[in-house]
Parts: sequence; C-alpha cells; structure tokens
Amino acid sequence: MACSTAIHCSVLGFQRQIGGKMLSYCSLPAITNLGGGIPRRIRGCHASAHLQPSVVADDPKYGNKQVIAITPRLYDYILTNVREPEILRQLREETANMRGSQMQVSPEQAQLLAMLVQILGAERCIEVGVYTGYSSLAIALVLPESGYLVACERDSKSLEVAKRYYKQACVSHKVDVKHGLAADALKSLILNGESGSYDFAFVDADKRMNQEYFEMLLQLVRTGGVIVIDNVLWHGKVADPLINDARTVSIRNFNKNIMEDERVSISMVPVGDGITICRKR
Repeated sequence: MACSTAIHCSVLGFQRQIGGKMLSYCSLPAITNLGGGIPRRIRGCHASAHLQPSVVADDPKYGNKQVIAITPRLYDYILTNVREPEILRQLREETANMRGSQMQVSPEQAQLLAMLVQILGAERCIEVGVYTGYSSLAIALVLPESGYLVACERDSKSLEVAKRYYKQACVSHKVDVKHGLAADALKSLILNGESGSYDFAFVDADKRMNQEYFEMLLQLVRTGGVIVIDNVLWHGKVADPLINDARTVSIRNFNKNIMEDERVSISMVPVGDGITICRKR
C-alpha cells in the first residue's frame, strides 16, 4: 500500500500518529465499488502532499456529494481548533511516552465526549476502559460538583497515572475508580439496584467484549441516556473483507448488531478511530 508521507489513500483510510495514538481517517478510497459494477475512481484522490481536503464521488448514488478526506495538514488545522485544557495537554504528553499510548483518545474526540455530557446535562456517568484517564478527566472536568463518574480499569499502573491527574485537576471527588474487570464492576452496579440511574457511558476497552458491555450499560443508562462506543472503524479494517482477525470480526459483528438494534438510535461518527453514539429509546 504505497503512498506519500503526507497521505495514505486506500480502503484503510488515512492514518496519523499523535502522541502515540494511531488515528484513522476513513475517507472514500481512491478506487471504489460502493455502487456495484465497474469500480469508479474518486476525483481528486492523488498521493500528493498537496491533496485537496475534499473529494467528489462519481457514483450518482451519492449525488456527487463532497466528502472530506482528512489529510495530516487538515488534521493539524483541526487540532488548532480544539480547546484542550492545560491539565489534559499535560496528561496527553506524559501518556505519549508510555507503553500502549495508542489507546489514549484523541483531543478532538475527548472534546466531543465532554460536549455530549454537557448537552445531556449528565450527572452520573460510566467509563469502561480508563487507561491513563484522558477521556475520563475530560468528562469529570465538565461534570457538576455533585457529578459522579464510575471509572473501570484493570491495569493498575496506568490507573495510578489517572488518579494522579484526577487529584491535580481537583476532580477526585467526582470519580469512583473501579480497579478490576469492567464486566464485574458493571454487574455489581446492576445488582446494587442502579439500573436506569446513569446518563452517559463511554466504552473504550476490550473490543471483543463490546456487546457484553453494551448490554449491561443499556440496563444502567436511563431512557434518553447515551452510550458511546470507541474504535468502531478499527483503522478501516472493518471495511476490508480480507481482514478477519478476532478483534476486527468482533467489531464488525458489533456494528452490524447495533445497526439492527431498535432499542437505540445511533450515529456512527468518523472522529478518531470512529465512534458510535447510541441514544437509549
């Protein structure tokens, strides 16, 4: 899959690493067969550092709709328009030097999560998969003083970093850290009679457990509440029928199940590595 250093124009989309985080920009491929029949070429998709940030599909099925292809240059511009609090920047930069730093959500993704929490007027939240705490800190910062965030993480080393930053940001009183398996923590909340009492949940953990996490969170989140699942595009691998490793197949199956699930309204958003926003009906 040859391309210039500036872009990667393939079915796997564009990939860019920021602070250890591998981001996927799943735009339309250079050669596509989305409409069936003879493959059609997307105008304007060339391996060049000067690629225009939008392309037009020739397939009339899409009405010549312009689709944004996020190049590294355009992504840099996006980042200049992210309002990242100083404490989050410090955490992101520290995490970039740690093993597994690619698990940290991107700045624009954390900003979107925080905004969703604010739009909902959420007071009680759950995060499944904390890592070093970038997304949970972004959420805790916008919760009211009486807000409550259950943060589930099994790795003690990364959790220590998260707790240190919760303390520095003066939000420790809002965060209830659950060290251990997230499935056990969620089951405990259900058994404790907390079903329907949460406003918002974010899942960024073992992808093969997404369906199980989702079913439990659907019990815990109230009607009208929101569940956000991360990595639903999986670096573009979900769209490639030749890639069938366990994680990719699991995510692909989960996406299919969510698409058909009438219990929620959904929106798959190509931010970061792709998220699906689910609103409980």
